[in-house]
Amino acid sequence: MKLRTSALLILATFHTLGADEAAATKPNIVVILIDDMGYADIGPFGATRQKTPRLDRMAAEGMRMTSFYAAPVCSVSRAQLMTGCYGARVSVPGVFFPGQSVGLHPSETTIAERLKEQGYATQCVGKWHLGDQPEFLPTRQGFDHYFGFPYSNDMLKAAASTGEKVVPLLRDDKVVELLNAEQQSLLVERYTEEAVGFIRREKDRPFFLYLPHNAVHTPIHPGKAFQGKSGNGRFGDWVEEVDWSVGRVLDTLRELKLEEKTLVVFTSDNGPWLVQGNDGGSALPLRGGKGGTWEGGVRVPTIVWWPGKVAAGTSCDTVAGTIDLLPTAVALAGGKLPPEPVIDGRDIMPVLLGKTQESPREAHYYFASYELQAVRQGTWKLALTDQNENMGRKATDEALPNPRLYDLGNDIGERTNVAAQHPDIVERLTRLAAKKNAEIGGKNPTARRPAGEVPNPRPLYPLAEEKKAGAAKTPTQLSELKPGDVLSSQAAPQVGGKAFTLSCVVTTAQRDAILVAHGGASAGYALHLRGGKAVFAIRTKDGDARVETPLPATVENLALSAGLAADGTLSLRLGDQPAVTTKGPGLLAKQPQEDFCVGHDNGNPVAAYGAKGPFEGKITGLAVSFP
Repeated sequence: MKLRTSALLILATFHTLGADEAAATKPNIVVILIDDMGYADIGPFGATRQKTPRLDRMAAEGMRMTSFYAAPVCSVSRAQLMTGCYGARVSVPGVFFPGQSVGLHPSETTIAERLKEQGYATQCVGKWHLGDQPEFLPTRQGFDHYFGFPYSNDMLKAAASTGEKVVPLLRDDKVVELLNAEQQSLLVERYTEEAVGFIRREKDRPFFLYLPHNAVHTPIHPGKAFQGKSGNGRFGDWVEEVDWSVGRVLDTLRELKLEEKTLVVFTSDNGPWLVQGNDGGSALPLRGGKGGTWEGGVRVPTIVWWPGKVAAGTSCDTVAGTIDLLPTAVALAGGKLPPEPVIDGRDIMPVLLGKTQESPREAHYYFASYELQAVRQGTWKLALTDQNENMGRKATDEALPNPRLYDLGNDIGERTNVAAQHPDIVERLTRLAAKKNAEIGGKNPTARRPAGEVPNPRPLYPLAEEKKAGAAKTPTQLSELKPGDVLSSQAAPQVGGKAFTLSCVVTTAQRDAILVAHGGASAGYALHLRGGKAVFAIRTKDGDARVETPLPATVENLALSAGLAADGTLSLRLGDQPAVTTKGPGLLAKQPQEDFCVGHDNGNPVAAYGAKGPFEGKITGLAVSFP
């Protein structure tokens, strides 16, 4: 149905204008998306330790967007860019993993498909991360061609052919190479050459180039020519290589005399991954980072470049974001969006052309998974719930009340709650939030569309047997595991759709520690210690829940038993004490896709841990049972 509709629209357009005339009226569109780049990681937004002369020039010739928003994590941000919708609307709440059964629904109409309807050539070069099953790949979502990784560069799995941990490199829908971590140092150069080649091939017709780099996501692997060249370690080196790549793309457009007919947007998918330390970047002066809805997690460095159209050397603080790129591109291409399916973004071209400073959207909404955590209108931001400072870590000043109101025009770091001084603004933003939450947030939304799902998902390349991870283990053999051990999702207890009980015996002097963690992005559970309490937490598609109880003064051979019942009740028992219970949102609808970890969490955090380092002590008698 998509292909038939697209063909008819293209024929109608060309019949009206003629192919040459139609092409001449449509600008080229290039979107360069960087992975995990923070607000202060490039020169135009304050970086000094690494140099970005090409981006400096791009900003001098274009417009800095200083209130441009993505999402807390990468799959959500990419779904927003592709569909013009908040991730919650299209059921993309978190991060997709290799071999997972879900992805962006094939029925969603992407920006690439919309532009193909207008006669554009389309190519995606880089990180896709909207599902790695064939039904979800870029060539099924409007791109003529694809070259890149289907997910993040840290999602390496051991290949059956060599036993080495690798990530697949795809051309269109076929795996053409398996790259180990060190070979990722070639990525930026290869992606850049692929992108430049596409521009040269399609220079005589309108084109859409989507260039989502894997850089600067960890592991950090700058190209050889850039290693040791910045003043900020390997992270700065990779930022400088990204800067080089942007320069190559812009120089190619200038060389082909396409600069005055090409809109280029440079942006990032979320804030910096702060827990990675020197490999994590900076969001200053914003608060927080990747994984959270403080400004540092979602407000990203953005530059818009279109010589002769977008005024040079300008800066714009109007609220906009990745959800606005699709309607803007369609309008520029001469298309018109139908009333259905509903999208959340709006055409921001009048803002980019300097015709208005008013956002075309009534407000911007900050979702973490399906939870609406904040709303912004103008300079006012109302925080409705507790917020992560970064991946899995709540604010250090956790006694913050809710809701909280910040005047971002005067308090960009979100330190002063002025809710008491402006009750009228709190009331207005609360009403807006309630309306949007009823529509696409929470457990019972009225307008959420489904994710795509396939039966019997398979990895894109044969995986080695994970002997150390216990591929042959059954839940009754979990007792052999020790702190630091890991089971793959396939080898772990299969808890999806089931009631289960997790039990173990713990000895530790720590009052904050991770005992067991399994899952995190959209489904999972964790048993951990926090602030002198034992905590059992779950994450489901319908929301998160936890139950907790105080620890004894000494944790020595302490038996813990945590359960999730068929009716969604969480229970937690210490020793022979009565169990503490709370009603949760329900069972885990699917098997968590992340690893089963003992004494740590190596993926997206399931819970808000207080642990600052590795587990110290003993965890024995680990078992998962099913009633």
